Amino acid sequence: MRKYISESIGTFSLIFCGTGAMTINEVTGGDVTHVGIAITWGLIVMAMIYAFGEISGAHFNPAVTIAFAYAKKFEWKEVPKYIIAQCVGAIVASSVLLFLFPESEFLGGTIPTVDSFRAFILELLLTYFLMVVIINVSTGSKEIGTMAGIAIGGIVLLEAMFAGPITKASMNPARSLGPALLSGHWEQQWLYFIAPIAGALLAVLTCKVVKPENCCDEC
Repeated sequence: MRKYISESIGTFSLIFCGTGAMTINEVTGGDVTHVGIAITWGLIVMAMIYAFGEISGAHFNPAVTIAFAYAKKFEWKEVPKYIIAQCVGAIVASSVLLFLFPESEFLGGTIPTVDSFRAFILELLLTYFLMVVIINVSTGSKEIGTMAGIAIGGIVLLEAMFAGPITKASMNPARSLGPALLSGHWEQQWLYFIAPIAGALLAVLTCKVVKPENCCDEC
């Protein structure tokens, strides 16, 4: 149970701080700034990895959980429980933001500024890069080393910095679900549920090619 609670709290923290920065930026007319939003995402990811990495593995993302299972670093039977915990955390976070900032229209939601096909490809690639980093600084379902949080938080910050204006750099189905559910903006949300999973699985396939001896060990 500790693992599932950790995933819920960690995902809640990510969505509350990350989309919270976006929401506050929206309602204040840009006070947080795009750079500030990207930094917020990177720092909260890094912090939550250090907080919960030794308990749950600090997935906080259904795409990461599915990819770890595909890589044989995580048990498939745990996947639905982790995804439910992550989605609950995301939905609760968006609910709190709606209570705090009822004037917000999007609550930090992910609505692309380009057509669906290009947004799909971009989200797939963003998640691919993210998962490549994650799988190379992790062992089993646990994040390891003092640099893991910095590396993963850094790639999130980087991708939010350059891709945020186009797709909001979701890379996480739970992250997109919470704001969509509470704001009612479901436009093109399908791509935010499918592209991250496809990108994460592609990263595992790449890992199998470049480091087959220790990429995908039995959990």
